[in-house]
Amino acid sequence: MPEIAGAVAERFEARIRAQEVELLSPLAVRSYGTLGRALAEEECRLRTPFQRDRDRIVHCKAFRRLKHKTQVFMPPRGDHFRTRLTHTLEAAGISRVVARALRLNEDLAEAIALGHDLGHPPFGHTGEEALDRVLRARAGRGFRHNEHSLRVVEALERDGRGLNLTAEVRDGILNHTGPGEPGTLEGKIVRIVDRVAYINHDIDDAIRAGVLTADDLPAEELALLGPTGSKRIDTLVHDLVESSDGCDEIVQSPGIGRAMLGLRAFMFERVYLGPVAARERERATAVVEGIFDHLLAHPEELPDGRPGDLVQRVTDHVAGMTDRFALAFLPGPGR
Repeated sequence: MPEIAGAVAERFEARIRAQEVELLSPLAVRSYGTLGRALAEEECRLRTPFQRDRDRIVHCKAFRRLKHKTQVFMPPRGDHFRTRLTHTLEAAGISRVVARALRLNEDLAEAIALGHDLGHPPFGHTGEEALDRVLRARAGRGFRHNEHSLRVVEALERDGRGLNLTAEVRDGILNHTGPGEPGTLEGKIVRIVDRVAYINHDIDDAIRAGVLTADDLPAEELALLGPTGSKRIDTLVHDLVESSDGCDEIVQSPGIGRAMLGLRAFMFERVYLGPVAARERERATAVVEGIFDHLLAHPEELPDGRPGDLVQRVTDHVAGMTDRFALAFLPGPGR
């Protein structure tokens, strides 16, 4: 019955507005108070602007490719290791929990989290480092995955039209890491939760891979945060919401914050920059450099219609590759 469907749509925005007045903190971004999109368009009548952004991200090609991009180990060595996609989903789930507890906009936090790693290249942090290195050597410019994630949603998806996301989601994606700070509390949630998620699930994967044992983990940090990944996440989330409640900032308590940074430093020393990572870094660097130089010499192999100069178009193509696509692209040391 079309008239019933029409009536629901007519009431939807008014209902959401009323609910947010009653339920959300004055510090939350209102779903219909967005700063807007780069291109004006008619909004969906059964989804808020941030819900629509979430759906656009989940349905885009870059999101689907995350399932075949490394989180830590290249390529994932078993069915139970995290990928860039599972990291994204874990970060989105935790972000919603924190936003809900603080009475902030869950849909905005979720959309930012789902889009924050869309621009990550293959081979995880090792691949990002390799692409940054080759770009600096060949063209005097660098690569940061947060900046490229923004490029993906603004200029590369939908055959160059972009996803036309709201300003708040684009801001959160760009500033989830790096020197900039998100302009919304929802974006600041994702900035911290991204670390909460990857530190703890990377520990789980490192133990599964035999790179670490439970006894290797730093005792002081575990005594404060908890002995298991789920317990540590629970501790970090509770601390985050209790410390941020009533503030105009998203913060951790000093002790918990130091413990998390200590655990992160341990992971960089033993896992991200450790012996296993060093071997994979050599492999990833060889693959990324080989593909990059090949495409510079053979631009006819690049997709048509991409914006930017040759170096930018090569960067876009390499960054968009999955691990297995990159490993199969050229014969040689990566195969």
